[in-house]
Amino acid sequence: MTRPGLEHYDVKILLALLKSIEGRKDFFRWLMENGYPELGAFSNAICGDVEALQWLFGHKYEWLGIIVNAIDGMEQANAWLAKGCQPVNLMMAMASRRDATAIAWLEERKLGIFLMLADAIHEVSEVLDAERGGPYVRH
Repeated sequence: MTRPGLEHYDVKILLALLKSIEGRKDFFRWLMENGYPELGAFSNAICGDVEALQWLFGHKYEWLGIIVNAIDGMEQANAWLAKGCQPVNLMMAMASRRDATAIAWLEERKLGIFLMLADAIHEVSEVLDAERGGPYVRH
């Protein structure tokens, strides 16, 4: 059985995902209306939408939810991705956190679309962290 992963999508679909992550609602709608609701939910989950993350886990796209958790730095998610998905998915999640080894791994394999996704995810994560008050929030 083939392990799930973003590498199974055509690069054109991944470019639409990239634009959706960057906040382009027209690309989000296109994903939703053209048979890729899991990628629409994934892009929203990356942007902090808890309902979208729950949708992924409830609709047989838990692997995308686990990528979101890995992006958020959950070590258990990294361990699952290492075993349950192709390596590019874990490397993209790690690269989105600016892990130099992961970035080099993607560059060596000329996986530019995954580097672009990691960069966009990093930008979104920085905005979310700033909106949440960053690491120095008083709880």
